[in-house]
Amino acid sequence: MNLTVRILWGMGAGLALGALIKWMGQSQLLAPVFMQVIDTYFVEGIFLLVGKIFVASLKLLVVPLVFVSLVCGAGALGDNSKLGRIGLKTVGLYLVTTAIAIVVALFVANLVDPGMGVNMAAGTTFVAKESPPFINVLINIFPSNPVKAMAEGNMLQVIVFAILLGIAVARSGEPGARVIQFFTDLNEVIMKLVTMLMALAPYGVFCLMAQLFAHQGIGVIGDLAWYFFTVIVVLLLHGLGTYAILLKIIGRLNPQHFYRKMRATMLFAFSTASSNATMPVTLRTVEYRLGVKNSIASFTVPLGATINMDGTAIMQGVATVFIAQAYNIDIGLTGYLMVIITATLASIGTAGVPGVGLITLAMVLQQVGLPVEGIALIIGVDRLLDMVRTAVNVTGDATVSCLVAASEGQLEQETFDDPEAGEVIPEHS
Repeated sequence: MNLTVRILWGMGAGLALGALIKWMGQSQLLAPVFMQVIDTYFVEGIFLLVGKIFVASLKLLVVPLVFVSLVCGAGALGDNSKLGRIGLKTVGLYLVTTAIAIVVALFVANLVDPGMGVNMAAGTTFVAKESPPFINVLINIFPSNPVKAMAEGNMLQVIVFAILLGIAVARSGEPGARVIQFFTDLNEVIMKLVTMLMALAPYGVFCLMAQLFAHQGIGVIGDLAWYFFTVIVVLLLHGLGTYAILLKIIGRLNPQHFYRKMRATMLFAFSTASSNATMPVTLRTVEYRLGVKNSIASFTVPLGATINMDGTAIMQGVATVFIAQAYNIDIGLTGYLMVIITATLASIGTAGVPGVGLITLAMVLQQVGLPVEGIALIIGVDRLLDMVRTAVNVTGDATVSCLVAASEGQLEQETFDDPEAGEVIPEHS
């Protein structure tokens, strides 16, 4: 079995086992003492341990991988004007796809009306974290201490420092060439480590799914079914429709080849619910499976994992309609335009802030005069939706990487079309 099939088996088995444990606890099929043993030694023991270690192992690679890859990429580009052109294309495409995502979300949500007939629960409260001023976000992009930025995982600061170092290396002649060779070799070693971790993915995914659904259960979806499935439908429309159209029309690329090669990465993102944790896998797929040159991928993928939030924008669009209908408040066409503008710009303005999805949603609701307390109703299913929208986010990162690479002549068409290129095959198979 290839990696994708093995991850699917691990995901399905973990989901089924977790839901079974939740059902047995609710139905009191087993004595409380046995359920306590299962919960203590398996759900909060083995499953939690293996799942957390798996995600931590992926996050372990994020900072060194982004830093080394970006130094290599910026050093290979050399020309500052070329780097600026690629940066404008990348940020522009990320903003356009985010705007498209939220427009589609608002359109579908108004067709479905997920909040009609919903009575807001009395006493539900949500305290939104204060979003930082936009000017502070811009100032904080530039690191005063690059080592501290790496230690804290501040990806925007790491990206800026790596680009500056890469430009300096490209301008340093023979010493720069030696430094680039060192970083190139180091990048290959890190990619080998990514490949090793990918072979262990099915076991980590199994434990993550089992632990999640042992707590959540399948029944949590029923309480907010219309909202839940509206978000899922829009995520699928955007992830499988919008990106496919962009690849076909702008990039002149075959979407079937793209999605076939992205399956394992999308499953990684789904199971971890973290674009940053999935970043090493995304970068490896974009380079080795899709044929994007490192000089492009090392810039577009880390930046996308930081600022590209198409899935989050979709959630915000549907949630805004849901909360407006639940409170019976009509925000009008002007309100919807404000939602589009605020959510699109907030995708960059709050990049790197913990709990960014709910922070930007609170900003959007405040902007159009909706009660922020309405967020409390959707938190119950947000963890499950976060898994799907993360898969959409990493797919968007890969799509933009391919589009930018194709426009710059930095995409290897032969690798993109080869179904076996870069496939991870476990050594024991």
